[in-house]
Amino acid sequence: MQNDGMKYLETRLMFGMVPGLESTRLICAALGNPERKFRSIHVVGTNGKGSTSFYLAGILQAHGLKAGLYTSPHLVSLRERIRVDDEPISDADLDRLLLQVKEAAESVSSSQVALGKPALEPTFFEVLTVAAFLYYSEKGVDVAVLEAGMGGRLDSTAVAGGEMAVVTGIGLEHTEVLGATESAILKEKMGVVGDAAGDGAGKAFVLGGLGPDLLGEARKYAAFLGASAVVPEVRDDIKLPNLGRHYVENASLSLKAAELFLDAPGHAGKLYDDTLSVNALATRSWAGRMQTLAGPDGTVKVILDGAHNSHAVRRLVQTLDEYYPGQKFRCLFGALKDKDLKEMLPLMMPFVREWYVTRTPYPRFRELDDLRSEIEGLGGCVSGAEGLSDDYVQSVLNASEGPVLITGSLYMLGAVIQILKDDFDGLRFFRGMVPSANERH
Repeated sequence: MQNDGMKYLETRLMFGMVPGLESTRLICAALGNPERKFRSIHVVGTNGKGSTSFYLAGILQAHGLKAGLYTSPHLVSLRERIRVDDEPISDADLDRLLLQVKEAAESVSSSQVALGKPALEPTFFEVLTVAAFLYYSEKGVDVAVLEAGMGGRLDSTAVAGGEMAVVTGIGLEHTEVLGATESAILKEKMGVVGDAAGDGAGKAFVLGGLGPDLLGEARKYAAFLGASAVVPEVRDDIKLPNLGRHYVENASLSLKAAELFLDAPGHAGKLYDDTLSVNALATRSWAGRMQTLAGPDGTVKVILDGAHNSHAVRRLVQTLDEYYPGQKFRCLFGALKDKDLKEMLPLMMPFVREWYVTRTPYPRFRELDDLRSEIEGLGGCVSGAEGLSDDYVQSVLNASEGPVLITGSLYMLGAVIQILKDDFDGLRFFRGMVPSANERH
Protein backbone atom coordinates (compact mmCIF):
# COMPACT_ATOMS: atom_id res chain seq x y z
CA MET A 1 0.00 0.00 0.00
CA GLN A 2 1.29 3.44 -0.90
CA ASN A 3 1.89 5.71 2.07
CA ASP A 4 0.51 9.21 2.54
CA GLY A 5 3.83 10.96 1.98
CA MET A 6 4.30 9.31 -1.40
CA LYS A 7 0.71 10.07 -2.32
CA TYR A 8 1.35 13.74 -1.59
CA LEU A 9 4.56 13.72 -3.63
CA GLU A 10 2.76 12.27 -6.63
CA THR A 11 0.19 15.09 -6.49
CA ARG A 12 3.13 17.38 -7.23
CA LEU A 13 3.84 15.77 -10.61
CA MET A 14 1.20 17.92 -12.30
CA PHE A 15 3.22 21.07 -11.61
CA GLY A 16 6.14 19.92 -13.74
CA MET A 17 9.57 21.55 -13.41
CA VAL A 18 9.33 25.22 -12.36
CA PRO A 19 12.64 27.10 -12.00
CA GLY A 20 12.84 29.34 -8.96
CA LEU A 21 13.92 29.34 -5.32
CA GLU A 22 11.07 31.07 -3.50
CA SER A 23 9.00 27.97 -2.74
CA THR A 24 12.01 26.00 -1.51
CA ARG A 25 13.23 28.89 0.64
CA LEU A 26 9.83 29.44 2.23
CA ILE A 27 9.37 25.76 3.08
CA CYS A 28 12.92 25.45 4.40
CA ALA A 29 12.39 28.51 6.60
CA ALA A 30 9.19 26.97 8.00
CA LEU A 31 11.19 23.84 8.87
CA GLY A 32 14.04 25.66 10.60
CA ASN A 33 16.36 25.82 7.58
CA PRO A 34 17.73 22.28 7.63
CA GLU A 35 19.93 23.08 4.60
CA ARG A 36 22.14 25.25 6.84
CA LYS A 37 23.02 22.41 9.19
CA PHE A 38 25.56 20.70 6.94
CA ARG A 39 28.16 21.69 4.38
CA SER A 40 27.36 21.09 0.74
CA ILE A 41 28.96 20.82 -2.69
CA HIS A 42 26.96 21.45 -5.86
CA VAL A 43 27.41 19.51 -9.09
CA VAL A 44 26.02 21.13 -12.25
CA GLY A 45 26.38 20.53 -15.97
CA THR A 46 24.69 19.04 -19.01
CA ASN A 47 26.04 15.50 -18.81
CA GLY A 48 27.96 13.54 -16.19
CA LYS A 49 26.48 15.13 -13.06
CA GLY A 50 25.28 11.88 -11.52
CA SER A 51 28.51 9.93 -11.86
CA THR A 52 30.62 12.90 -10.74
CA SER A 53 28.43 13.32 -7.65
CA PHE A 54 28.56 9.58 -6.91
CA TYR A 55 32.34 9.44 -7.23
CA LEU A 56 32.82 12.57 -5.10
CA ALA A 57 30.59 11.33 -2.28
CA GLY A 58 32.52 8.05 -2.23
CA ILE A 59 35.88 9.79 -1.98
CA LEU A 60 34.70 11.96 0.91
CA GLN A 61 33.23 8.91 2.63
CA ALA A 62 36.55 7.08 2.26
CA HIS A 63 38.17 9.94 4.21
CA GLY A 64 35.89 9.29 7.15
CA LEU A 65 33.27 11.94 6.46
CA LYS A 66 29.59 11.13 6.72
CA ALA A 67 28.55 11.97 3.17
CA GLY A 68 25.09 12.67 1.82
CA LEU A 69 24.34 12.20 -1.87
CA TYR A 70 21.40 13.71 -3.75
CA THR A 71 20.89 12.71 -7.40
CA SER A 72 18.17 12.57 -10.04
CA PRO A 73 16.38 11.05 -11.83
CA HIS A 74 16.17 7.61 -10.26
CA LEU A 75 16.25 4.30 -12.10
CA VAL A 76 13.94 2.21 -9.91
CA SER A 77 13.03 3.92 -6.66
CA LEU A 78 12.99 7.42 -5.23
CA ARG A 79 15.07 6.03 -2.38
CA GLU A 80 18.07 6.01 -4.72
CA ARG A 81 18.12 9.79 -4.82
CA ILE A 82 18.74 10.38 -1.12
CA ARG A 83 21.67 8.47 0.37
CA VAL A 84 24.00 8.71 3.35
CA ASP A 85 27.26 6.79 3.13
CA ASP A 86 25.84 4.85 0.16
CA GLU A 87 22.76 3.71 2.09
CA PRO A 88 19.46 4.80 0.51
CA ILE A 89 16.85 6.45 2.66
CA SER A 90 14.31 3.97 4.01
CA ASP A 91 10.71 3.94 2.81
CA ALA A 92 9.55 4.87 6.31
CA ASP A 93 11.92 7.82 6.66
CA LEU A 94 11.11 9.09 3.17
CA ASP A 95 7.39 8.95 3.79
CA ARG A 96 7.74 10.62 7.20
CA LEU A 97 9.84 13.47 5.82
CA LEU A 98 7.55 14.00 2.83
CA LEU A 99 4.69 14.48 5.26
CA GLN A 100 6.76 17.03 7.19
CA VAL A 101 7.34 18.94 3.96
CA LYS A 102 3.64 18.69 3.12
CA GLU A 103 2.64 20.15 6.49
CA ALA A 104 5.15 23.00 6.17
CA ALA A 105 4.12 23.76 2.57
CA GLU A 106 0.45 23.86 3.49
CA SER A 107 1.16 26.15 6.45
CA VAL A 108 3.14 28.54 4.25
CA SER A 109 0.43 28.39 1.59
CA SER A 110 -2.28 29.32 4.11
CA SER A 111 -0.22 32.30 5.23
CA GLN A 112 0.30 33.36 1.62
CA VAL A 113 -3.40 33.19 0.84
CA ALA A 114 -4.24 35.17 3.99
CA LEU A 115 -2.00 37.95 2.67
CA GLY A 116 -3.77 37.90 -0.68
CA LYS A 117 -0.93 36.08 -2.41
CA PRO A 118 -1.25 32.96 -4.60
CA ALA A 119 -1.30 29.58 -2.86
CA LEU A 120 2.06 27.83 -2.64
CA GLU A 121 2.22 24.78 -4.90
CA PRO A 122 5.69 23.24 -4.67
CA THR A 123 6.84 20.92 -7.44
CA PHE A 124 7.80 17.26 -7.14
CA PHE A 125 11.50 18.15 -7.25
CA GLU A 126 11.18 20.96 -4.70
CA VAL A 127 9.37 18.72 -2.21
CA LEU A 128 11.92 15.94 -2.61
CA THR A 129 14.83 18.37 -2.29
CA VAL A 130 13.55 19.73 1.02
CA ALA A 131 12.96 16.17 2.25
CA ALA A 132 16.61 15.45 1.41
CA PHE A 133 17.75 18.51 3.36
CA LEU A 134 15.75 17.32 6.36
CA TYR A 135 17.26 13.84 6.12
CA TYR A 136 20.86 15.06 5.89
CA SER A 137 20.23 17.37 8.84
CA GLU A 138 18.76 14.53 10.91
CA LYS A 139 21.60 12.19 10.05
CA GLY A 140 24.24 14.78 10.91
CA VAL A 141 26.13 14.50 7.64
CA ASP A 142 29.44 16.32 7.38
CA VAL A 143 28.79 17.19 3.76
CA ALA A 144 26.12 16.61 1.12
CA VAL A 145 26.93 16.35 -2.57
CA LEU A 146 23.95 17.85 -4.41
CA GLU A 147 23.32 17.19 -8.09
CA ALA A 148 21.28 19.99 -9.63
CA GLY A 149 18.08 18.92 -11.31
CA MET A 150 18.04 21.56 -14.05
CA GLY A 151 20.32 24.53 -14.48
CA GLY A 152 21.76 25.84 -11.24
CA ARG A 153 20.89 29.44 -10.41
CA LEU A 154 17.17 28.71 -10.09
CA ASP A 155 17.44 25.03 -9.16
CA SER A 156 16.03 24.29 -5.72
CA THR A 157 19.30 22.66 -4.62
CA ALA A 158 20.91 26.12 -4.82
CA VAL A 159 19.13 27.05 -1.58
CA ALA A 160 21.75 25.01 0.28
CA GLY A 161 24.37 27.66 -0.58
CA GLY A 162 27.22 25.23 -1.13
CA GLU A 163 30.82 26.34 -0.81
CA MET A 164 31.90 24.70 -4.06
CA ALA A 165 30.43 23.88 -7.45
CA VAL A 166 31.67 21.29 -9.92
CA VAL A 167 30.81 22.00 -13.58
CA THR A 168 30.88 18.80 -15.63
CA GLY A 169 30.37 20.33 -19.09
CA ILE A 170 27.91 22.45 -21.04
CA GLY A 171 25.61 21.67 -23.96
CA LEU A 172 22.36 23.02 -25.34
CA GLU A 173 19.49 21.79 -23.18
CA HIS A 174 16.27 23.24 -21.79
CA THR A 175 16.98 26.33 -23.88
CA GLU A 176 13.54 27.76 -23.19
CA VAL A 177 14.53 28.08 -19.53
CA LEU A 178 18.33 28.20 -19.41
CA GLY A 179 19.08 30.30 -22.48
CA ALA A 180 19.62 29.85 -26.19
CA THR A 181 23.43 29.67 -26.17
CA GLU A 182 26.03 27.61 -24.36
CA SER A 183 27.37 30.83 -22.87
CA ALA A 184 24.00 31.68 -21.33
CA ILE A 185 23.55 28.12 -20.04
CA LEU A 186 27.05 28.19 -18.51
CA LYS A 187 26.19 31.27 -16.46
CA GLU A 188 22.86 29.78 -15.37
CA LYS A 189 24.62 26.67 -14.10
CA MET A 190 27.48 28.55 -12.42
CA GLY A 191 24.83 30.75 -10.79
CA VAL A 192 24.17 27.90 -8.36
CA VAL A 193 26.49 29.76 -5.95
CA GLY A 194 24.92 33.16 -6.68
CA ASP A 195 24.40 35.52 -9.60
CA ALA A 196 25.65 38.89 -8.36
CA ALA A 197 29.15 40.31 -7.93
CA GLY A 198 30.71 38.90 -4.80
CA ASP A 199 28.14 36.12 -4.27
CA GLY A 200 30.86 33.51 -4.64
CA ALA A 201 33.34 35.06 -2.23
CA GLY A 202 35.41 32.31 -0.67
CA LYS A 203 33.83 29.67 -2.89
CA ALA A 204 35.39 27.58 -5.64
CA PHE A 205 34.55 26.14 -9.04
CA VAL A 206 36.02 22.94 -10.43
CA LEU A 207 35.59 23.15 -14.19
CA GLY A 208 35.56 20.29 -16.69
CA GLY A 209 34.38 19.49 -20.20
CA LEU A 210 34.63 23.06 -21.49
CA GLY A 211 36.23 24.18 -24.75
CA PRO A 212 38.70 27.11 -24.76
CA ASP A 213 36.08 29.83 -25.37
CA LEU A 214 33.65 28.60 -22.71
CA LEU A 215 36.50 28.01 -20.30
CA GLY A 216 37.58 31.62 -20.68
CA GLU A 217 34.02 32.75 -19.99
CA ALA A 218 33.79 30.47 -16.97
CA ARG A 219 36.95 31.93 -15.46
CA LYS A 220 35.67 35.48 -15.99
CA TYR A 221 32.29 34.67 -14.48
CA ALA A 222 33.92 32.99 -11.49
CA ALA A 223 36.01 36.14 -10.95
CA PHE A 224 32.85 38.28 -11.22
CA LEU A 225 31.24 36.18 -8.50
CA GLY A 226 34.39 36.41 -6.39
CA ALA A 227 35.10 32.68 -6.59
CA SER A 228 38.24 30.80 -7.54
CA ALA A 229 38.33 28.44 -10.52
CA VAL A 230 40.35 25.27 -11.02
CA VAL A 231 40.61 23.18 -14.20
CA PRO A 232 42.00 19.75 -13.30
CA GLU A 233 43.80 17.58 -15.81
CA VAL A 234 42.23 14.29 -16.80
CA ARG A 235 44.14 11.68 -14.86
CA ASP A 236 45.60 8.51 -16.39
CA ASP A 237 45.86 6.52 -13.16
CA ILE A 238 42.15 6.07 -12.48
CA LYS A 239 40.56 2.63 -12.73
CA LEU A 240 36.76 2.51 -12.64
CA PRO A 241 34.09 -0.17 -12.93
CA ASN A 242 32.25 2.10 -15.39
CA LEU A 243 33.76 1.82 -18.84
CA GLY A 244 34.68 4.88 -20.88
CA ARG A 245 36.95 7.89 -21.00
CA HIS A 246 34.09 10.21 -20.00
CA TYR A 247 33.84 8.53 -16.60
CA VAL A 248 37.57 9.00 -16.07
CA GLU A 249 37.02 12.69 -16.87
CA ASN A 250 34.23 12.89 -14.31
CA ALA A 251 36.27 11.04 -11.70
CA SER A 252 39.15 13.47 -12.28
CA LEU A 253 36.82 16.35 -11.43
CA SER A 254 35.71 14.51 -8.29
CA LEU A 255 39.28 13.97 -7.12
CA LYS A 256 40.12 17.65 -7.46
CA ALA A 257 36.88 18.74 -5.77
CA ALA A 258 37.57 16.40 -2.85
CA GLU A 259 41.13 17.70 -2.54
CA LEU A 260 40.00 21.33 -2.45
CA PHE A 261 37.22 20.58 0.03
CA LEU A 262 39.31 18.51 2.43
CA ASP A 263 42.37 20.76 2.36
CA ALA A 264 40.43 24.02 2.70
CA PRO A 265 41.35 26.16 5.74
CA GLY A 266 39.18 25.45 8.73
CA HIS A 267 38.28 21.91 7.71
CA ALA A 268 38.47 19.73 10.79
CA GLY A 269 38.53 16.37 9.05
CA LYS A 270 41.28 14.28 7.54
CA LEU A 271 43.45 15.92 4.89
CA TYR A 272 43.16 14.70 1.33
CA ASP A 273 44.86 11.38 0.59
CA ASP A 274 45.22 10.76 -3.14
CA THR A 275 46.01 7.05 -2.91
CA LEU A 276 43.00 6.49 -0.66
CA SER A 277 40.83 8.42 -3.13
CA VAL A 278 41.94 6.54 -6.24
CA ASN A 279 41.47 3.22 -4.45
CA ALA A 280 37.95 4.25 -3.44
CA LEU A 281 37.06 4.98 -7.06
CA ALA A 282 38.17 1.51 -8.15
CA THR A 283 35.10 -0.03 -6.51
CA ARG A 284 32.44 2.61 -7.31
CA SER A 285 30.10 1.53 -10.09
CA TRP A 286 27.52 4.13 -11.13
CA ALA A 287 24.51 2.03 -12.00
CA GLY A 288 23.16 1.91 -15.52
CA ARG A 289 25.94 3.90 -17.13
CA MET A 290 28.40 1.75 -19.06
CA GLN A 291 27.93 -0.80 -16.31
CA THR A 292 28.95 -4.39 -16.92
CA LEU A 293 27.17 -7.27 -15.20
CA ALA A 294 29.04 -10.53 -14.83
CA GLY A 295 27.79 -14.04 -14.14
CA PRO A 296 29.12 -16.34 -11.41
CA ASP A 297 32.09 -17.27 -13.61
CA GLY A 298 33.12 -13.63 -14.02
CA THR A 299 32.09 -13.47 -17.69
CA VAL A 300 30.33 -10.26 -18.68
CA LYS A 301 26.73 -11.07 -19.61
CA VAL A 302 25.19 -7.59 -19.87
CA ILE A 303 26.28 -4.04 -20.66
CA LEU A 304 23.83 -1.45 -19.32
CA ASP A 305 23.96 2.13 -20.57
CA GLY A 306 21.27 4.76 -20.44
CA ALA A 307 22.35 6.40 -23.70
CA HIS A 308 19.19 8.33 -24.57
CA ASN A 309 20.43 11.06 -26.92
CA SER A 310 22.97 11.51 -29.69
CA HIS A 311 25.70 12.85 -27.42
CA ALA A 312 25.37 9.88 -25.08
CA VAL A 313 25.28 7.41 -27.98
CA ARG A 314 28.54 8.83 -29.32
CA ARG A 315 30.14 8.18 -25.95
CA LEU A 316 28.65 4.69 -25.93
CA VAL A 317 30.01 3.65 -29.31
CA GLN A 318 33.43 5.19 -28.63
CA THR A 319 33.62 3.09 -25.48
CA LEU A 320 32.46 -0.08 -27.22
CA ASP A 321 35.07 0.49 -29.90
CA GLU A 322 37.75 0.86 -27.23
CA TYR A 323 36.82 -2.07 -25.00
CA TYR A 324 35.25 -4.44 -27.54
CA PRO A 325 37.00 -3.66 -30.85
CA GLY A 326 35.39 -5.31 -33.86
CA GLN A 327 32.63 -6.92 -31.77
CA LYS A 328 28.93 -6.75 -32.64
CA PHE A 329 26.27 -7.19 -30.00
CA ARG A 330 22.73 -8.29 -29.56
CA CYS A 331 21.00 -5.13 -28.41
CA LEU A 332 17.82 -4.70 -26.37
CA PHE A 333 16.66 -1.22 -27.32
CA GLY A 334 13.80 1.13 -26.49
CA ALA A 335 13.43 4.89 -26.82
CA LEU A 336 11.02 7.71 -26.12
CA LYS A 337 9.17 9.40 -28.97
CA ASP A 338 11.07 12.68 -28.64
CA LYS A 339 14.49 11.12 -29.18
CA ASP A 340 16.26 11.65 -32.51
CA LEU A 341 16.62 8.11 -33.80
CA LYS A 342 17.83 9.37 -37.15
CA GLU A 343 21.05 10.41 -35.40
CA MET A 344 21.21 7.72 -32.72
CA LEU A 345 20.62 4.58 -34.78
CA PRO A 346 23.22 5.16 -37.54
CA LEU A 347 25.86 5.63 -34.85
CA MET A 348 24.94 2.30 -33.28
CA MET A 349 24.47 0.23 -36.44
CA PRO A 350 28.13 -0.84 -36.85
CA PHE A 351 28.10 -2.26 -33.31
CA VAL A 352 24.83 -4.21 -33.38
CA ARG A 353 24.33 -7.64 -34.92
CA GLU A 354 20.72 -8.19 -33.89
CA TRP A 355 18.16 -5.80 -32.48
CA TYR A 356 15.50 -6.68 -29.92
CA VAL A 357 13.16 -3.73 -29.62
CA THR A 358 10.95 -3.12 -26.62
CA ARG A 359 8.92 -0.55 -24.74
CA THR A 360 7.43 -0.05 -21.29
CA PRO A 361 3.74 0.82 -20.82
CA TYR A 362 4.62 4.50 -20.46
CA PRO A 363 2.80 6.39 -23.28
CA ARG A 364 5.83 8.39 -24.44
CA PHE A 365 7.71 5.28 -25.55
CA ARG A 366 7.98 4.66 -29.26
CA GLU A 367 5.78 1.93 -30.62
CA LEU A 368 7.48 -1.33 -31.52
CA ASP A 369 6.49 -1.07 -35.18
CA ASP A 370 8.05 2.40 -35.38
CA LEU A 371 11.32 1.14 -33.94
CA ARG A 372 11.34 -1.86 -36.25
CA SER A 373 10.70 0.35 -39.27
CA GLU A 374 13.48 2.80 -38.37
CA ILE A 375 16.03 0.02 -37.77
CA GLU A 376 15.14 -2.07 -40.81
CA GLY A 377 15.18 1.08 -42.94
CA LEU A 378 18.85 1.38 -42.07
CA GLY A 379 19.53 -2.26 -42.89
CA GLY A 380 19.42 -3.56 -39.34
CA CYS A 381 18.14 -6.99 -38.33
CA VAL A 382 15.27 -6.94 -35.83
CA SER A 383 15.05 -10.38 -34.20
CA GLY A 384 12.44 -9.58 -31.58
CA ALA A 385 9.79 -6.97 -30.78
CA GLU A 386 7.87 -7.30 -27.51
CA GLY A 387 6.79 -5.23 -24.56
CA LEU A 388 9.30 -5.33 -21.73
CA SER A 389 8.84 -8.35 -19.49
CA ASP A 390 10.89 -10.77 -17.43
CA ASP A 391 10.42 -13.50 -20.06
CA TYR A 392 11.43 -11.24 -22.95
CA VAL A 393 14.60 -9.98 -21.22
CA GLN A 394 15.61 -13.52 -20.26
CA SER A 395 14.99 -14.78 -23.79
CA VAL A 396 17.33 -12.13 -25.18
CA LEU A 397 20.02 -13.00 -22.64
CA ASN A 398 19.65 -16.71 -23.34
CA ALA A 399 19.98 -16.16 -27.09
CA SER A 400 23.39 -14.54 -26.82
CA GLU A 401 26.76 -16.15 -26.34
CA GLY A 402 28.39 -12.76 -25.62
CA PRO A 403 27.38 -9.65 -23.68
CA VAL A 404 23.95 -8.21 -24.44
CA LEU A 405 23.88 -4.43 -24.84
CA ILE A 406 20.82 -2.85 -23.18
CA THR A 407 20.36 0.83 -23.97
CA GLY A 408 18.20 3.62 -25.38
CA SER A 409 16.34 4.99 -22.37
CA LEU A 410 17.05 5.44 -18.67
CA TYR A 411 13.43 4.61 -17.93
CA MET A 412 13.63 1.34 -19.82
CA LEU A 413 16.92 0.66 -18.08
CA GLY A 414 15.26 1.09 -14.71
CA ALA A 415 12.62 -1.45 -15.65
CA VAL A 416 15.32 -3.89 -16.79
CA ILE A 417 17.21 -3.42 -13.52
CA GLN A 418 14.03 -4.24 -11.63
CA ILE A 419 13.87 -7.51 -13.59
CA LEU A 420 17.55 -8.44 -13.21
CA LYS A 421 18.41 -7.11 -9.73
CA ASP A 422 18.28 -10.52 -8.06
CA ASP A 423 20.32 -12.20 -10.80
CA PHE A 424 23.48 -10.05 -10.74
CA ASP A 425 25.54 -8.99 -7.75
CA GLY A 426 26.25 -5.68 -9.48
CA LEU A 427 22.60 -4.72 -8.98
CA ARG A 428 22.31 -5.67 -5.32
CA PHE A 429 21.86 -2.01 -4.36
CA PHE A 430 18.36 -2.17 -5.87
CA ARG A 431 17.17 -5.26 -4.01
CA GLY A 432 14.23 -4.55 -1.77
CA MET A 433 13.30 -1.41 -3.68
CA VAL A 434 9.80 -0.85 -5.03
CA PRO A 435 9.44 1.10 -8.31
CA SER A 436 8.17 4.66 -7.85
CA ALA A 437 7.12 7.60 -10.01
CA ASN A 438 9.66 9.79 -11.74
CA GLU A 439 8.97 13.42 -12.62
CA ARG A 440 11.06 13.21 -15.76
CA HIS A 441 8.89 10.74 -17.60
